[in-house]
Parts: sequence; structure tokens; C-alpha cells
Amino acid sequence: MSNCNYPSSLITPAMSKVEELTLSSVLSLFSANGLYTILYSWLFGMSVWITFFGGIIAFKTLPRQQFGNLQHKTFPIYFVLSISIVSSLLVLWTFSHPDVLTYYDRPLVADVSQFYLLISVLMSQGTNYFVIGPMTSKTMFERHRLEKEEGKVYNEPGVSDAMKALNKRFGALHGVSSLFNLWSVIAIAMHGLYIGN
Repeated sequence: MSNCNYPSSLITPAMSKVEELTLSSVLSLFSANGLYTILYSWLFGMSVWITFFGGIIAFKTLPRQQFGNLQHKTFPIYFVLSISIVSSLLVLWTFSHPDVLTYYDRPLVADVSQFYLLISVLMSQGTNYFVIGPMTSKTMFERHRLEKEEGKVYNEPGVSDAMKALNKRFGALHGVSSLFNLWSVIAIAMHGLYIGN
């Protein structure tokens, strides 16, 4: 073996005390920390799946209007779950980190910064649910209606000026919604890195 300068704890595992499971030790798993871990995991996993996998698979698999209808049904549920879970995380975080209330006006205090990070997720997903999402869906359905009236797909040459305006509005709304959602995923990941360390 070559001469290396790694700490011995990285080479040989530390001996730990063997713990036997008892009813008491199993029941102790049901705690605020356990609940926090489950809720955080649910939020992060759901956000990554919806953002990077589920939508892309549906887009590549379904006809465009069916894809739009699926997104119209899926995203409100996703946003409500996100809002509910991050609200629960905020309550649990504040309860278990009293510095948040003491130093709420000092966002560079570590526990307070995490509180504001979670608030940013709540605001992003809330804005998507209450404002951007309904506007995007309304624009999408107007575009579907106009496609039927004109007998042309939205991106065909020679579509009307009304269709071009709807395309522009839909693109802007979808872009803003995507940015808010992407920020949420990044913020949730950053919070995960913090609680993991």
C-alpha cells in the first residue's frame, strides 16, 4: 500500500455501539425531525421529477393539446402540494430554530437565511399557482380555440396576428413560470445541502 496521508477515520471505520431495535426506539422515529426529513424529501423529489422528467416524458409522448391538458391538470396539484409542504417546513423550521424569530431582520444568520430560502419557494410556487398558472392556462385554451377557428396549428406560416399575439403571451408566461419553478428547485436543493451538513 502506498504511503498516503488520509486520516485514519477515512480508512478504517469507527467502531460503533450496536443498537437493538425496541418498540420504544421505533416509536422515537416519529418526531419533528423525522417529519421534517420526510416532508423535505417529498418536496425535493416531487420538484425534481415534475421539472426535469415527468413533463419532458409527457411532452415527447402525447399529442400537443393532450399534453397541454395534462399540464393544466397536473401543475395546480403540484403547486398546492409544494405550497402545503413548504408551509409545513417553515412552521417546523421556526419551531426548532428559535433564532429565526429573534434575528428575523438579519438574513445572514444561518438559520434565518434558510427560513428566507423556504419563503422564496413559497412565494415562487404561490405566484405560479395563483397568478401565472391561471394566466398561462387561459392563454393556452384561447390558442386551442383559435387553432380550430383558423384551421391552422399555432406555429404554421400565415397564422393570424391574434394567434401571433397569443403565441408571444404564452411564451412569456410559460418562461416566467418555468423560471419561478426552476428557482424553487434550486432553493430546495440548497436547503437540502444545508440540512445535510
